Amino acid sequence: MFFVRRLLEDIARFKRDDIEVILTLNLPEELTFSLESMPFPIRIVKNTHPKGFAANHNHAFRLSHGENFVILNPDIRLIDNPFDALLAMVQENPKCIAAPLIVNGMGAVEDSARKFPTPYLLMKKLAGKVFHFSVTQDALPIKDELLMPDWVAGMFIVVPRALYETLQGLNEYYFLYYEDVEFCARARLAGCQILVNQKIKVIHEAQRDSHRKARYLMWHMKSAAKFFTSQAYLRISIRRLFGAM
Repeated sequence: MFFVRRLLEDIARFKRDDIEVILTLNLPEELTFSLESMPFPIRIVKNTHPKGFAANHNHAFRLSHGENFVILNPDIRLIDNPFDALLAMVQENPKCIAAPLIVNGMGAVEDSARKFPTPYLLMKKLAGKVFHFSVTQDALPIKDELLMPDWVAGMFIVVPRALYETLQGLNEYYFLYYEDVEFCARARLAGCQILVNQKIKVIHEAQRDSHRKARYLMWHMKSAAKFFTSQAYLRISIRRLFGAM
């Protein structure tokens, strides 16, 4: 609850009255702080049993009413108001998924915006962790100071409501990990852009559970296998083979 409270306080600092917050408690727990002082409505969803990342956000989407849907992890800290610039991006380009630049607590840019993974790259990264060498990330295209990656991590993204509906939300076949990759793959196949505003920075206080706990690492690997055998990845691979993407 510590992360949730701090994030809500960050959002409250901007004194916006056009925000609705849907807070999902995925585990049986109670709030340890009051919501009465928050300047925006908050709806709390209490799950009777844990659900996956995709299922939780699709449910929150069905409860929401706004023209844009924001996926926002509780371990994000907001430095300045990121919403005006991100909303302007999707207003200008309704067929885009917008995201801020993610940095860590030291201000270093995280690898949250990337090109699509491949089995070879995944194995190379795993080998790098075992044998302690780093894997250089490919440079991303830039247009008017906006990064144009293949996909962005789902810790903070803004999606126009109509686009989320067209894509039929996140794929609930995934329980944890790679939902965001697959979602962006389907968006790219539908002609959408993935845009990262480098002028808008937010801090990610990463948990890195997949790096520390065997269960999370197993979920990560299973999700990767699902993505690499998915129709979206197959179509992306074919298009790139023929230079169509």
